[in-house]
Amino acid sequence: MDKINLNAKKVAFFRFKKLKDKYLITNDLGNYFFLSPDLFKQYLEGRLDKKSETYKALEAKEFIGDSLDKKNLVQNYRKRSTYLFLGPSLHIVVTTLRCNYNCVYCQASSRNQKEKGYDMDIKTARKVVDAIFQTPNNLITIEFQGGEPLANWPVVKFIVDYARKKNKKAGKNLFITLVTNLSLLTEEKYQFLIKNRVIFCTSLDGPKQLHDRNRPWSGGSSYEATTKWIKKIQAHQKRDIDLYHVSALLTVSKFSLKYPKEIVDTYRKFGFSGVFLRPLSFLGLSGTMRSRIGYSTKEFLDYWKKTMDYIIGLNLKGEEFSERGSKIMLQKILTDFDPGFLDLRSPCGAGIGQMLYNYDGKVYTCDEGRMLGNDTFLIGNVHKNSYQEMVSHDTVKSLCVASLLENLPCDNCAYKPYCGVCPVLNYALYGNIFTSLPGNERCQLYQGMLDYLFEKLQNKRIAEVFENWVRPKEGN
Repeated sequence: MDKINLNAKKVAFFRFKKLKDKYLITNDLGNYFFLSPDLFKQYLEGRLDKKSETYKALEAKEFIGDSLDKKNLVQNYRKRSTYLFLGPSLHIVVTTLRCNYNCVYCQASSRNQKEKGYDMDIKTARKVVDAIFQTPNNLITIEFQGGEPLANWPVVKFIVDYARKKNKKAGKNLFITLVTNLSLLTEEKYQFLIKNRVIFCTSLDGPKQLHDRNRPWSGGSSYEATTKWIKKIQAHQKRDIDLYHVSALLTVSKFSLKYPKEIVDTYRKFGFSGVFLRPLSFLGLSGTMRSRIGYSTKEFLDYWKKTMDYIIGLNLKGEEFSERGSKIMLQKILTDFDPGFLDLRSPCGAGIGQMLYNYDGKVYTCDEGRMLGNDTFLIGNVHKNSYQEMVSHDTVKSLCVASLLENLPCDNCAYKPYCGVCPVLNYALYGNIFTSLPGNERCQLYQGMLDYLFEKLQNKRIAEVFENWVRPKEGN
């Protein structure tokens, strides 16, 4: 491009990136626009015709400097960053480290089901719930994790009962989620959980042969054990529309890369309206198994794009089916609402969006923080520390600083409004909570995903599909 005489008065702050034959420009409100090289130069020099559709669109999206409504800018920015002012909403409770599965990608470094000394007791459970209800956030999600939470059923049951009892006085919007492989579920436990409106979240890695390979179980086929309960819960949902649902998560291992279509079809088979294509994190056992189950960022992106192409094709044929990771990014791109996904926000959610309560009462900044297997990201203990001491811990402050994109080279990236970094993962992979130079594995992953989404957004039919994914549905 020829030398440009920038008109600083006409041009509002923006970031840009060349995507094929156009320039993508973005701003801190998450607004974006595509410009041809000629229009991009006219924009920079303040020469756009004020009566043109391009000028009007840029003005509406706050890209024109001398017509900015600064009060409106501040209000919109605060609206997109509401999560910064609320306190932790996600409270992960590890009732036990014991598990009856031997998943090849286990991040939690679970223990054998017969081992002792890895269960939360009632005294600790009571302290955990008391700490959770000290958060100022009116929205609370208690999420049971493990190990396999159902291996310590008495504590799961106690926490559900005690949290419901406390909330009668607190009056918060309380959600309780059980992350479980479902194999230890019984009819008695199931009836208690649905009575107390507990949301089920399980793992479904795809067709039977793939699921069983990723998630081996000495008791038989993990696929059969999981899908039996999925079908039962879904049948109950159809009879009781108020019943909280069952959702499923996929973890993509090296073995999954051959099955982009088959994995989606498995989720469709069981009536799910979408899938979350989650890459390995390489924490816990997953890190030690990397050479066997891992892949390069390029390999994952190739798989992800093939799967996305298939999913988009289904939508173009009239079937609504989404990919959750893309949907989160698209909410940030296409709407004024930021879903507050903890890995894609600035700063990240460690200690200010989520907290993890381990079986022994130790409290960590986040789920990833406990997965390291040491106390680097320990912020307290429910038996010794107050809620205020934990959320004000120096480690929480350090992670906020390390994940604030304005402090990082990421501030120069066009994708900054839609992205985020995980300091704990940086520490695990690179020995430093501050991100390494742009181009690390997670950066490559998010750049590749956002490149794909913005290229597809230039196709009108696909843009309509994406807009439908993020459009509020009736009853939501």
